[in-house]
Amino acid sequence: MLKEFREFALKGNVVDLAVGIIIGAAFTGIVTSLVSDILMPPLGVLMGGLDFSDYFISLKAGVSPETLAAAKAAGVPVIAYGKFINAVINFLIIAFALFMIIRQINVLKKRFEKEQAEEVTPPTGEEILLGEIRDLLKAKA
Repeated sequence: MLKEFREFALKGNVVDLAVGIIIGAAFTGIVTSLVSDILMPPLGVLMGGLDFSDYFISLKAGVSPETLAAAKAAGVPVIAYGKFINAVINFLIIAFALFMIIRQINVLKKRFEKEQAEEVTPPTGEEILLGEIRDLLKAKA
């Protein structure tokens, strides 16, 4: 059983998947910084300084703190729907950026495959010999 597990764990696909997950986890920090530090500030300016992160509904009757941070500090239960809206916006931005990257990769891959298909390889000795045999058979017929 230990031998089977070792064979499974060291299969190429499992190792590739592990590498992909680790790189993906490292990439998360880059993407988060891209969205929160580079993309969201200009979007906020374009939208008139609109920041959804402080939008919430207080679930405690008669208590309405000014900010989400004040509500959390006071222990007031809230539905922070603004953070959800920000998460959806982040997802859409990330999905679009990845779509554009994958689209360019596919274009480059097609171009590379087309270039490789256009490359002419010189015929091998067998192909030359078969061609001569074909020509001799045509001449006899």
